[in-house]
Amino acid sequence: MSKKLLSVLFGAGLAALAMSPSAFAEDQKLSDFHADMGGCESCHADGSPSADGAYEFEQCQSCHGSLAEMDAVHKPHDGALVCADCHAPHDMNVGQKPTCDSCHDDGRTSESTLK
Repeated sequence: MSKKLLSVLFGAGLAALAMSPSAFAEDQKLSDFHADMGGCESCHADGSPSADGAYEFEQCQSCHGSLAEMDAVHKPHDGALVCADCHAPHDMNVGQKPTCDSCHDDGRTSESTLK
């Protein structure tokens, strides 16, 4: 959910807490977190994965915004990747950051690209 939507639903104070990775169990999968908000339909049409992932990518953007609207790490990937290329929702835990080295072999990390 976007911070804006959470603010509307629960107030600004709870929105800040809800977006904090420390507010969740470290071992909760991204998919479980999203399913807790609205079932598999939170990400998948009729609860089933689409053949090409386009619907799921649209769902990510509807809550989190487009890659072009995000930070310096995300902007260069706009038009080239979809969220699930880096954030594996059924494999990664809430708050876990993907590494850059699966595609980039030049030693960069998500932290170093923000400097």
